[in-house]
Amino acid sequence: MRRDPQAEGLRWLEQAEADREGAHLLLEGGSYHLACFIAQHGAEKALKAFFYAQGEELVIGHSVEALCRWAARYDPEFEALRAEVAPLDAHYLPARYPNSVPDSIPARIYNRLMAVEAPRMADEVLNHVRRKLRGGPRAS
Repeated sequence: MRRDPQAEGLRWLEQAEADREGAHLLLEGGSYHLACFIAQHGAEKALKAFFYAQGEELVIGHSVEALCRWAARYDPEFEALRAEVAPLDAHYLPARYPNSVPDSIPARIYNRLMAVEAPRMADEVLNHVRRKLRGGPRAS
């Protein structure tokens, strides 16, 4: 049975919000590389929530930048968001795999500054999508 698009979008948004909390816990725990990856992943899920709420049935891709570009076809406000949050894509692979970091590992090269900035950008995506789906105020 196909879910109601709004309900499906909210379901994905709920998971994105749970990922947001996880990224903040990882940041505070000093797992900076994982905080960055989970922040990227949460932003990706929030964008997918927007698409499902629009009635899309299959949303493929992991790039926050590309998903924002696609979302701008529905709502031009996503274009401005795209420019701000596109750097999240830099955390999709390098934060996870040693072979994406020459002569080191992600756990050594990621730092607190990076791990503060990535969740901040993810929060921008979440807040934007939350307003679109729920019409509510920005969360902190």
